[in-house]
Amino acid sequence: VQLQASGGGLVQAGGSLRLSCVASGRTFSSYDMGWFRQAPGKEREFVAGITWFTVSTYYADSVKGRFTISRDNVENTVYLQMNSLKSEDTAVYYCAAKLGTRSRVGDSYEYWGQGTQVTVSS
Repeated sequence: VQLQASGGGLVQAGGSLRLSCVASGRTFSSYDMGWFRQAPGKEREFVAGITWFTVSTYYADSVKGRFTISRDNVENTVYLQMNSLKSEDTAVYYCAAKLGTRSRVGDSYEYWGQGTQVTVSS
């Protein structure tokens, strides 16, 4: 699976962005998808995930109620709608894909996109 993330940019605090991640190569609909982020000097952290079969979603506490993950299995795309952005959301955001059970652990994901920068100015 090849993943291509896009949609990052510079936004003021309180604003919104929508990230997209297009998958190609294998059956996208069979993969659980996740978004992770890494801020400068910090470890990579889980942001949101969505399962392939039940299409259930789960989030990090820090983004719950502000971010929404969704997927379109026809367009082979997963989205991350980010609202009420805060300066602490500034990071490079990565999409990732995995088979098997849902997970918040980055090392359990098999495929990764190249990342897209999100910068929130206060």
